[in-house]
Amino acid sequence: MRMMNEFEAQVLSDLSVLKTKMTNLTGDGNGGRIADLEHRLERHERNWQRAKGFMAAVSVLFAVIEVAVDAWHRH
Repeated sequence: MRMMNEFEAQVLSDLSVLKTKMTNLTGDGNGGRIADLEHRLERHERNWQRAKGFMAAVSVLFAVIEVAVDAWHRH
C-alpha cells in the first residue's frame, strides 16, 4: 500500500472541512442554514402581506371618512 504524500493529505483535509461546511449549510436531514433562511423569508412574506392588507383597509376607512366629511360639509 502506498503512503499519502503531504499534498494528498492536505486535499483530504480540505475536503473534510468542505463537507462539514456544506452539511452545515444544507443540513443533515434536519434542515440547515439555507432551510432556516427559507423559513425566515416565508415568515417575512406573510407579515408583509398582512401589512399590505392592513394598509388597504386603513386607506378604505380614510376614504369613507373623507366622503362622509365632504357630504356633511355640503349640507
